[in-house]
Amino acid sequence: MLREMPVPQLLIKMGLPTMIGMLVTGLYSIVDACFVGGLGTQQMGAISVVFPVGQILSGLGLLFGGGASSYISRLLGAGDRKQANHVASTALYSSLAIGVIATLVIEIFMRNILLALGATETILPFAVEYPSIFALGAIFTIISTTLNNVLTSEGAAKLSMIAMLLGAVLNVVLDPLLIYTFHLGIKGAAIATVVSQAITTLIYLSYLFTGKSVFTFSPKEFRVDGKIFGQIFKVGVPNLIFQLFTSLAMWLTTRMAQNYGDAAIAAMGIVTRMMAMGTLAVFGFMKGFQPVVGYNYGAKQYNRLWSAIKVTGKWSTIFCGVMTAILFLFPQAIISLFSNDATVLEIGANALRVNSILFVFFGIGTEYALLYLALGKSLGGLILSIGRQGLFFVPTILILPHYFELNGVILAQPIADVFTLISIIILATKINREIKGLLPVAK
Repeated sequence: MLREMPVPQLLIKMGLPTMIGMLVTGLYSIVDACFVGGLGTQQMGAISVVFPVGQILSGLGLLFGGGASSYISRLLGAGDRKQANHVASTALYSSLAIGVIATLVIEIFMRNILLALGATETILPFAVEYPSIFALGAIFTIISTTLNNVLTSEGAAKLSMIAMLLGAVLNVVLDPLLIYTFHLGIKGAAIATVVSQAITTLIYLSYLFTGKSVFTFSPKEFRVDGKIFGQIFKVGVPNLIFQLFTSLAMWLTTRMAQNYGDAAIAAMGIVTRMMAMGTLAVFGFMKGFQPVVGYNYGAKQYNRLWSAIKVTGKWSTIFCGVMTAILFLFPQAIISLFSNDATVLEIGANALRVNSILFVFFGIGTEYALLYLALGKSLGGLILSIGRQGLFFVPTILILPHYFELNGVILAQPIADVFTLISIIILATKINREIKGLLPVAK
């Protein structure tokens, strides 16, 4: 399939399931926010404070899963299935160990983590309730993210979609039941999330250990091998740094919004979630794009590689353009889904409209970030991965509020997006020139 299927059809087969799967994953936080928002502004602020922790856990899964996926795709393209099997098993058991460590760290340092993330005295009592349960699901988040990426690299994108879809449906059912019917409040939202993630992980594991995967995932295949970890980390570390900077951006936004009250924290938390839905959709499709380009690069099928780049760029830009239009034209209707607080509505609608303006370019930026990583070119991938919410966002969010107060918090992301666009143009031009030089000369 990766070698011979027509590229547009292949991208749909690989990218659409992973896109739907990532959107479904994003629904966890959206559904939680919708139901928790009905409990009050402080409760909404509490899950906004905790949100960056989930991003870090996903980043740890991407460290091993994303890094392994890129390497596995190139190995399969080159016909080295034995080494690919070693890489897959090493990624799985490494993520298991990290998952256990992450759970212990969150449980032990939970209160300090919440205070550092910007929880106010009125939000903290609710914020403590959520991660005390949420931490138990850390291992499931990390393992499921790892397996999602590894299985996508072997072409099992449909399975990834089904596993995440079933988990999300269960979350939608459990949230209102536990929050309101059983009167568990914010604890109910945490329980629903953990149970749903556990079910998703079990679906992946059942696929692995019933022999359906092309990999054995046997503990015997685990290798403490410098080359394997070097290749995994070469791509995985930029993925992790991307997630860390995403969490840092959320944390800084919450900390800066903290100066303007609980309503500002809640509003910016809603905006962050809505923008995350768009980024998850794009990132999900690109997860299907990454093994396509990695495999064909490894197989030296450069015409198919170039075709995949062009088609993906076109499709992702169209999607981001539609998303931008929806967020820009209907911000108040969207924010009202989460809160009926007048201050939250006013701040949130303004912030959502402003933050959506340059989202139209997000698709092309993500495409080239993952293209660099898929081809093993980690520096370019790192720059594009951390630019939007790291290199460019951090200075703007730290400086602008001192001059423009809450408006500075709101304007930080679109201004960072301007600098991001410049870096995209420079690095996309560079890699396009290199790839065109590999294309066979037409006779």
